[in-house]
Amino acid sequence: MTLLALAAGAPAVLVSLLFLWMLPHRASVRLTLSLLTVGVWAGCALALRTRVVTSLQTLSNLLAALREGDYSIRARGADRSSPLGLAYHEVNALADMLRQQRLDAREAMGLLRRVMEAIDIAVFAFDDRGRLNLINRGGEALLGVPGERAVGLSAQSLGLAEALTGGTPRMVEMALPGRAGRLELRRGTYRWEGLPHQLVVLTDLTRSLREEERLAFQRLVRVLSHEINNSLAPIKSIAGSLRATLARTGATQEADMDLVEGLGVIESRAETLGRFIQAYARLTRLPRPTPRPVEVAATMRRIASLETRTRVEVMGGPEASLLADPDQLDALLTNLVRNAADAALETGGGVRVSWSADPDWLAVRIEDEGPGLADMSNLFVPFFTTKPGGTGIGLALCRQIAEAHGGTLSLANREQARGCAAALRLPLRGPGA
Repeated sequence: MTLLALAAGAPAVLVSLLFLWMLPHRASVRLTLSLLTVGVWAGCALALRTRVVTSLQTLSNLLAALREGDYSIRARGADRSSPLGLAYHEVNALADMLRQQRLDAREAMGLLRRVMEAIDIAVFAFDDRGRLNLINRGGEALLGVPGERAVGLSAQSLGLAEALTGGTPRMVEMALPGRAGRLELRRGTYRWEGLPHQLVVLTDLTRSLREEERLAFQRLVRVLSHEINNSLAPIKSIAGSLRATLARTGATQEADMDLVEGLGVIESRAETLGRFIQAYARLTRLPRPTPRPVEVAATMRRIASLETRTRVEVMGGPEASLLADPDQLDALLTNLVRNAADAALETGGGVRVSWSADPDWLAVRIEDEGPGLADMSNLFVPFFTTKPGGTGIGLALCRQIAEAHGGTLSLANREQARGCAAALRLPLRGPGA
């Protein structure tokens, strides 16, 4: 650039110097004018070079800032009337456009994350090496680990290797820490930063089917309660009236005594059946939880102290506060501890209660040293019980309370010892957190 500027002015300077040295002036004057001419020529060439180089450096810095993602820098002198000003104007316009696109992308990503957090299904994204790089709250609940610990792990270590192979959509049976059962698997591919990724969506059909089953059961209980109570009330009333009449007139004959005894049996059984129906009706009238802060350690120790038939050892756990309905939580834990004690009494064993917590979830484990479970397929089915005199609603009610709080409840035989273990997981921040 400097050589071109000098070359452009060289002919005029040479002609000027030629005429200057031909004039009849003293040598000192000619030398001074010659130096002045050459100086002005060189100064103008350097000024031109500085102007052009500065403009190019400005454009280069602007483009470098855009390449680095800094869209806040603007060029001064963006005047459309000059070519250089027009170039500045276009670069500024490009920066504005890229800045708006980045804002739109961030807003879209924020909306996507909100949607992913709000939906109840589990969403995972795996890179081309099968490593997790995106997970939503539903996925965290399904895996039973917080997202920051899960991201970067392989699908194999997370127990999701099956989700990356085979056709979709399809039904799969998976035993994951947060939930075990039948899941609907859907998978798709997308590209991020030029690399292929797989998006995996797992929908827990077990809970949906269970909810439909519960609603059907509630409708059935309402109908049965209405019809049976309508029949039991007059049966009990008439039996009581007839027995009272016989008592007033005096039952002297053996047949009369049998009649009084039979009427008493009818009245007693009618009352028992009425209480039986009312117990099942509790499942249809379980209110929505009213969450309040609950101190986990104090609650666990209090629930354990209520069971006096066998030894309940509180193994302990971290100090934590849980947002839950205190009454429903007490009913849930009391039922689980009572069931564990019933099993332990059969073998003379004990019961252990422990818990752990991470930033989002509370995990409670209640172990017994009983005979274990022979059939786990009907544990949570209403009306099903293996205990004499049992109603078959305890575990069903427990699971309903756990799921109403956004948690899960599962029972399984212990692997290293005899007995059964109940695993309860509840969100620390309450239902819907």
